[in-house]
Amino acid sequence: MRILRAACRNPIRSSPRTRGPRAILVNWIPAFAGMSAAAGFLLVSALTLPAFAQIAPIAPELQAYRGLHAAAAKDDVAEIEKLVRAGALIDARDARGRTPLHVAAFMHKTDAARALMRLGADANALEAQQYDIVTIAAVADDVPMLKVALGGGCKATNITSPYHGTALIAAAHLGHDEVVRTLIAAKAPLDHVNNLGWTAVIESIVLGDGGKRHIATLKALIDAKANINLADSSGTTPLTLAKRRGYTEMVAMLSAAGAR
Repeated sequence: MRILRAACRNPIRSSPRTRGPRAILVNWIPAFAGMSAAAGFLLVSALTLPAFAQIAPIAPELQAYRGLHAAAAKDDVAEIEKLVRAGALIDARDARGRTPLHVAAFMHKTDAARALMRLGADANALEAQQYDIVTIAAVADDVPMLKVALGGGCKATNITSPYHGTALIAAAHLGHDEVVRTLIAAKAPLDHVNNLGWTAVIESIVLGDGGKRHIATLKALIDAKANINLADSSGTTPLTLAKRRGYTEMVAMLSAAGAR
């Protein structure tokens, strides 16, 4: 608990370099309220260890890329096709376990992603931090890439990240409401519980800011019939969590839907 108190005294805000499904940009201190010690420790670890966040290729890596990784980063479909015909390993890995398809997803290169999947790339491959291309697109709020990934065979049901979560949970955390609706339509598991003890419904509340996009996210989950009474690991329900944070519109929505 001393760790939690210290974290609350010295809030850590992630930089764009380390932003990911656990990098809470605003208003995260209330997330500690009502949390078990174990869940609190995991959250502090999530906030303080950059390795837990998604890590996109940075400039030196992009400059060093050769072959399919370089072609994917440049969205060069002709080069991708040429290299694959010549026998290049389509699922080759870089130092962080990224395949060319992961690079295409991180760099928002939809044409490259389509080409790679058409030519046989593993659409469900996980990079070193256990992220697939659907979760990468979800975190980036990249709906075009998300649709390409889903259309190419990456599953909305995949368990991803060091938190054993899903793309839906990551998107709900960030308030990426259109991504959430797209994932719901793709049959993402609505009530998956990650190793913090949280569902997408809970993350939209405890890791959100109570603003327009998180409200739209929660509405999409309610409309899809997510379990709004599934409590966190300390037994606290989404309704109670919303009340504690003073999120009046979320409280009204949950109450109207039968939350207890």
